[in-house]
Amino acid sequence: MNRPIKNSGGQIASAIIFPMLIVVMTSVAGIFGLMNWSARLSDESAEESQHKLVGGALQLTQNYIAKQQTGVVIWDEAFRAVKDPAANERWIRDNMMNWLASNHGFSNSVLFDSDFNVASVFSDDSDGDWMTPGLIDEMAPAIAKARARYITSFQPTPSGLYRFAPRGETSHHSIAETGIVPLLGEPHLFTAAAVVPQIQSIFSERKAPAVLVSLIPLRGQKLNNISDMSRLQGFVLAQDQNDRNGVGTYELQSPRGKNIGVIAWQASRPGTQMLQRINPFLAVAAFLIAAVVIAVTLFTRQMTKRLARSEAKAVHAARHDALSGLPNRSSFQALLTKILEDGEQNGTNTAVVYIDLDHFKDINDTLGHSAGDKVIVGVASRLKQVLPGNGIVARISGDEFAMVLSDCENDEWLEYILDQVQDEIARPVKIGRREIFASLSMGAAIAPRDGKNPDELLRKADIALYDAKANGRNRRSFFEPTMEHHVQSKDEMSRELRLALRNDQLDLAYQPQSDTDAKKIVSVEALARWTKEDGTVVPPSQFIPVAEETGLIDDLGIWVLNKACARAHDWPGVVVSVNVSPNQFRHPRFVEKVMAILAANDLPPQRLEIEVTESVFAGRDDSVLKALRRLKSLGIKVALDDFGSGYSSLSYLRRFPFDTLKIDRDFVSDMNGNPEAEAIIVSIIQLGKALGMTIVAEGIETIDQIRFLQVHDCHRMQGYFISRPLTSVALSQFLQDFHNENNEQLAESVQYPAQRAEG
Repeated sequence: MNRPIKNSGGQIASAIIFPMLIVVMTSVAGIFGLMNWSARLSDESAEESQHKLVGGALQLTQNYIAKQQTGVVIWDEAFRAVKDPAANERWIRDNMMNWLASNHGFSNSVLFDSDFNVASVFSDDSDGDWMTPGLIDEMAPAIAKARARYITSFQPTPSGLYRFAPRGETSHHSIAETGIVPLLGEPHLFTAAAVVPQIQSIFSERKAPAVLVSLIPLRGQKLNNISDMSRLQGFVLAQDQNDRNGVGTYELQSPRGKNIGVIAWQASRPGTQMLQRINPFLAVAAFLIAAVVIAVTLFTRQMTKRLARSEAKAVHAARHDALSGLPNRSSFQALLTKILEDGEQNGTNTAVVYIDLDHFKDINDTLGHSAGDKVIVGVASRLKQVLPGNGIVARISGDEFAMVLSDCENDEWLEYILDQVQDEIARPVKIGRREIFASLSMGAAIAPRDGKNPDELLRKADIALYDAKANGRNRRSFFEPTMEHHVQSKDEMSRELRLALRNDQLDLAYQPQSDTDAKKIVSVEALARWTKEDGTVVPPSQFIPVAEETGLIDDLGIWVLNKACARAHDWPGVVVSVNVSPNQFRHPRFVEKVMAILAANDLPPQRLEIEVTESVFAGRDDSVLKALRRLKSLGIKVALDDFGSGYSSLSYLRRFPFDTLKIDRDFVSDMNGNPEAEAIIVSIIQLGKALGMTIVAEGIETIDQIRFLQVHDCHRMQGYFISRPLTSVALSQFLQDFHNENNEQLAESVQYPAQRAEG
């Protein structure tokens, strides 16, 4: 009777254990294979990284010797001396070649004249036979590049002459060409640069330069420097490349591609080292796993427990965020309700804090969503660490978190806790080798002071969060009743503005710009104005920010452009200037809309000027520059408004050629008797002229300001002294009357002092 049972048990054991043993053995073999494969990949990756380090260190060394040579090749006396190297050979050897040898260790130097002939040769051991035709041939490509760079750097002037401006240490581009050549059986680093004048010069024609080539052995200190920079050990120079385990090599090549030796070092093989350490443990683990397989027969007993654990995990997953492990929105609502009920019974305060990561979208856009997920996990972990024992934290949505702090003693206690939160988040989040700095904005509401209902408290905490973000981010705000009123007022204004745009209830005012002598109006700036039906005037400082925040700025901007272009026909010969918001430039079809408006109003592009502020370049978005270049290519003028009030002006003056530069009105208003403001204005005028831009001074209110700007040849003026903003009808009358007898008196009053003396 027992035999059938025994056989049945054996069959069951065989059916379970033998397949499981096969699976385990296969898995163990796969693990060993995977570890060896991973180790090989790790070794290859390490070798590639070391190779790049050596290459980068070698390039830095070449750049450094090129910089050392700069002191003698960008030099007026040297430039004059190399014009006749035969007459000045002693001076060239003493002041250029011997100086480089004494101060920077260049063992050899050679000067090629403008016809590419050897003019002077130097060696620190007085050996003049080192310069061979083969060596010259190896260096020829680098010398040719240095000569070509010098010739192409000349800029033609309107007079037919050529202007040359030296580019030295202040330039982003080296004037020298560097490389490696074999000399006397060993590799030498060399740097070749044209000998050029030290200051900007004018020449009648472009001529080939003399080129100084300086060489230094790649051994001793230079090799040690490369080793120090690459953080690698055991650096040696070898003639041939020999593949050996544990030895890394970097092949040295001349400008002609000739192999002249290798740099070898003791290579790091982390994969192999890891494998040597872990293999014994893997063997033991494989044995233990095999033993554990026998215990599979107990699987049935454990089934009930596993099912219970699975159910607990399912419940946890339903109530928690999968990425951060924090309670999710629905779980947070339930926890908040319970804590508020307990707080009401105990007579204690409860703080609800909304948290939003600043510029989290930028992290996803630039580094990818994987990096964003790691930031979320890191922030969640730090919030849990700093959270008091009686609090909870939850992830509400993508980059939004919420905290509940029960037994909130007072505002000062809450501020202390939030200070700790900000300090903790301020530490960088490490993602691989990259450090990401995150910041957060927080809004807090306190029960029962700000309400007792969970939804009401969350809404008010959200309003406080909006206030914190609106005031610069990376800060916190506590809810105040005025915040709610502000939100409601903004919402009401946005609805009224949308309706006013739909019903064409806005209007434009135009402020003229005159030339320097106040004799001609050359441009008018279109300014949006809004007067409600009840006569209430809403200033632009109120409705423009609302339009920006609510997305109405696109509709408002197109309305202003269309209205201004339509009216431009009433004022022939006058350019119409329109301010454009940064958000408008981010619209993918903004340029097409501008083109359609010009076509619909039959207005030449040359009569439209687009005004932008430095904020349009925030984030260094190249799409903005592309849109500006497209507008400029159509013939539309582009002006940089409020120049000097931001931080990126000079860099963007270099990247984009603006037609007009408008000096910020703050400088003009401060210049009366203020030498600092006057000096800044003069500098801006000179800078704009040097870049070929039209200079406009805003905020002109006094005759003294006009006279100062006239003396320094400012091109245009705009301000209340010329005219206040006018309606279209008033502007037409103003232009008609501008050249009458009264205007002649105005022009007379603002003449140059020298002009009045001549009169």
